[in-house]
Amino acid sequence: MTPSTVLTVLTDELLEGLRARAASYDEANAFPHQDLQDLTVAGYLGALAPTAEGGLGWDLPAVVAAQRVLAQHAPATALAVNMHLIWNGVAHLLRQQGDHSLDFVLRESAAGEIFAFGISEAGNDAVLFDSDTVAEPLADGSYRFTGTKIFTTLSPVWSRLGIFGKTPDGGQLVFGFLDRSAAGWEADGSSWDMLGMRATHSHTTRLSGAVVPAERIVRQIPAGPNADPLTFGIFASFLTLVAAVYTGVGERALELAAQNLGRRRSKVSGETLSQDPVLRYKAAEASLRQLTMDTQLRSVAADLEAGAELGAEWFPRLVANKTMAIRTAKAQADFALEASGGASYHRSNELSRLYRDVMAGVFHPSDDESAHQTLANALLGPVRE
Repeated sequence: MTPSTVLTVLTDELLEGLRARAASYDEANAFPHQDLQDLTVAGYLGALAPTAEGGLGWDLPAVVAAQRVLAQHAPATALAVNMHLIWNGVAHLLRQQGDHSLDFVLRESAAGEIFAFGISEAGNDAVLFDSDTVAEPLADGSYRFTGTKIFTTLSPVWSRLGIFGKTPDGGQLVFGFLDRSAAGWEADGSSWDMLGMRATHSHTTRLSGAVVPAERIVRQIPAGPNADPLTFGIFASFLTLVAAVYTGVGERALELAAQNLGRRRSKVSGETLSQDPVLRYKAAEASLRQLTMDTQLRSVAADLEAGAELGAEWFPRLVANKTMAIRTAKAQADFALEASGGASYHRSNELSRLYRDVMAGVFHPSDDESAHQTLANALLGPVRE
């Protein structure tokens, strides 16, 4: 899939519309309904679904490339759509392995359904290996979920919410998809007034006996670390697509930095700041960071699509890719502010918004501490008991 193919869907007109609205959504702390409508009409929500089922038939590297482009224009919209695409990425990766348990995600996404990611829980640093949500089995094979999920992106519009919980005996983790029409849940957006990525509207979701029918229970996995393909698919899709969004934010920051260095002029020398040797060196360093991130992200996405047999190396690679994407985006935002002068410090300036947006990256799993534990264990082995 070539970049030009991506841009036949994410057209210049669509992207410029997203960019034009991004500041107002941030300022008003409003959900980007028009952005989502435009992307839906373009067929983007079904990007990974087969063409025979009404989708675009893209592969994972194409979606990674598209999310970078989207994030360059409207970071919060890109991050919001990301959570829908993550479930599609999981379904895509499983399907390539002959596992069709999530094919309905691709099919329904192509038909206009919106999937959200109801996984995160406050204080749950075990992430996918444990849950504080109770998943109570019922006689007909359905499960009743009770618990609290945080940062449920797309809260105002999702029609399918992917959730998980643990059985009362603590033995099994149960994954399923809740329909929006089901009873027993509520979204609480009363405290949604965040530093950045404000338009995502990632509200808290409270489950109070919400029932997922048997046909939408997709996995029962023993609690604790496991090698189930669903667990890997969620980690792989989440970390890679999150990395794509922040790589795009970093690219936009660098683009603005270059534009501003070419525009600003020194009173002392009369030359534009693009001729200043110190700033040229820093710009080259920023370019080095971005090109390195580009290579790393492309490699990970291509290996996932190819089903590369990397075994235990996969998790450190995925974690490193996400961690470096966040670090790079933050470094690019820092440089862009320096290169652009005091005007960029104004709250209405795009760089000010990008600077705030990149800070959300530190909260996405795996966080920095967890990433370092993963990488240290891979290199040195686990800590001795």
